[in-house]
Amino acid sequence: MRRALIVLAVLLSQMLFAGTPAQAETAGTRVALIGVPGLHWNDITQADTPNLWELARSSAIGSLSVRTVGSLTCPYDGWLTVSAGTRSASGYSCGAPPMPEQQGAGAVIPDYRYLIDVAGQRNAGTLGEALKAAGQCSIAIGPGAALALAGRDGAVPRYHVSPLQVRTADLEQCPMVAMDVDDLIRPYLSSGSLPRVPDQLGPKERRDALRLADAKAGALLSILPQNTTVLLAGLSDHGSVPHLRVAMMRAAGAQGRLLGAASTHREDISILPDLTATTLTLLGVPVPQTVVGVPLQAGEHGATFDRLQRADATAQTIRSVKGIYFTVVAVLQVLFYVIAFLLLRRRKGLPWVRLAAVALAALPVASYLVNLLPWSTLTGLIAGALGCMVAITAVAFAGPWRRSPLGPLAVVASVTALTLAGDLLTGTTLQLNSVMGYSAEVGARYYGLGNIPFALLATGTLLATTVIAHRWPGRLGVAAVVVLGAFAMVLGGSGMGSDFGGVIAFVPGIAVTALLVAGKRVSIVKLGAFCVAGAVIVMTFAVINYLQPPDKQTHLGRFVGQVLSGEAFEVIFRKLNAMLATLLSPNLMPIVIAAVAFLVYAILRPEQASAGVVPAAFRYSPALRAGLIGTLVSGVIGMLVNDSGAAVLSMALALAVPLLLSAGIAALPREQGSAPGVGEQLARVTK
Repeated sequence: MRRALIVLAVLLSQMLFAGTPAQAETAGTRVALIGVPGLHWNDITQADTPNLWELARSSAIGSLSVRTVGSLTCPYDGWLTVSAGTRSASGYSCGAPPMPEQQGAGAVIPDYRYLIDVAGQRNAGTLGEALKAAGQCSIAIGPGAALALAGRDGAVPRYHVSPLQVRTADLEQCPMVAMDVDDLIRPYLSSGSLPRVPDQLGPKERRDALRLADAKAGALLSILPQNTTVLLAGLSDHGSVPHLRVAMMRAAGAQGRLLGAASTHREDISILPDLTATTLTLLGVPVPQTVVGVPLQAGEHGATFDRLQRADATAQTIRSVKGIYFTVVAVLQVLFYVIAFLLLRRRKGLPWVRLAAVALAALPVASYLVNLLPWSTLTGLIAGALGCMVAITAVAFAGPWRRSPLGPLAVVASVTALTLAGDLLTGTTLQLNSVMGYSAEVGARYYGLGNIPFALLATGTLLATTVIAHRWPGRLGVAAVVVLGAFAMVLGGSGMGSDFGGVIAFVPGIAVTALLVAGKRVSIVKLGAFCVAGAVIVMTFAVINYLQPPDKQTHLGRFVGQVLSGEAFEVIFRKLNAMLATLLSPNLMPIVIAAVAFLVYAILRPEQASAGVVPAAFRYSPALRAGLIGTLVSGVIGMLVNDSGAAVLSMALALAVPLLLSAGIAALPREQGSAPGVGEQLARVTK
């Protein structure tokens, strides 16, 4: 019996680690980690960087997101993150790592305890301690490499200033070598920290720095033993604008493949902590649980420089337009409510207000659908998004559903919900590099359901299901709200969406909508219970995910690990600060204030504010009232539990309130059959 249990345990362990072939196949090899802070894929050319060019041609290549704690990553924080295996920051000004003090064959980093005792970087030294515990010899070349390989005492056993001081015999004796190639980044640190301008070096000066960096990297590459796996990474930013950086892995069978990691769920994107996990895995050293990265993976063939250069160019295009886009959305929303208020008070232009309301509500989902088009320039992005908005609006008013007050609302809400649900089911290609989604160079999220998409998915789902409840009232309508809402919630909270705060907010929204559709009352006690239920559900998702192997975990599972290690409070505090900061956003709060003010005034003073269209919509469809209340519940709770804060509520309102007005304008003539010309105007505009 005992022997059978041992055999069973061995089989189970093989099954558990089947998803990490890199560890099984390459454990025990030699590793060389070369960090070139500031290195970009546009930098590598055959003429200027021949050594890096040849290394890239023989490696798996990908994009590296160097995001640490702040929005910009300096060399110090980049190397410290490799040391800790989790996003870290030194707390000093964003500059270079400290210069080690030579002690015999090794060196000591001065004031190293500052990182742990003052800066709160309790994981600093994780890589060095893991190597030491496994009895693995390591060599550090340059200050950044010393920081990465140092133990918790700040000491590295073997240290060299230059690769020219390293002998081949040393490399054969020590399976791990790390080198800091700082020639490219050093000119940017002339003032001690990264410059506040995007790029303070001219093309010639940067090219000269690249040639020095290439020569230093080539010096180490030329003396590495044959069985060495080479990892090369552009470990930091070089100015005030974050970019995707270079990631390479030269190993058997990796040539010509894309380089990604399960940490990002992307075959061509990895993060800095992945370098820690990859190094330890390749050396056959157990990866500490505090390391949030996973081993790099060589994916499909067809990796090209052009593809990786375009990835960063696309991210930069989105970055350049994102702030402007949200400003435009905020201005359009506020103008819409002002103009709608003036026209509705005079009972003029109702068809045009309805048309504008539907078009405005279609704008958010158009920002995702545009990624179905092959846009490559800012002009193409803007034209494509406007084209998608016009197409959705046309469909909303094209079919027989246009005759129903809820017809256009059903179309826009359904398209929004189905687009985001389909995106989750197909790998979230629409949210990546979208103005209302996320981009890899920012590093906030790489996959799953973002906070703004959550707001739109929840709102679209609740409004679409209330249309079903309006058409089929009673148990069938309640079932539609519960079943379709639960399906969308599971998509958002499971491994596909990996949205923590969204589940907490979505569950109360679904429950409140379903109760109101069923004609039940909602109390504060019930609302609190729904919030607790949402928290229990999302923690269940998180625990299930935490029980998966490390390379299968999302940030939900890693959060459980942070709770167990005592780091969760720091994460929660950081997200709370981010949420509070959004309450002062000039792009988000005007949408919230204008929409809420219009909605409240339209309900309390219907004839003065909106010609009674909002009460008309509620009288026509009590289910719509339930859906709006459920949306507000999800939006408010989502604002409080997500670091995006006001962005969640503002986008929920940006979709829901214009659609509510469109329904009310169409419902008003049904109540006021004698209203002269209103029905005819609506018919002409919406044909």
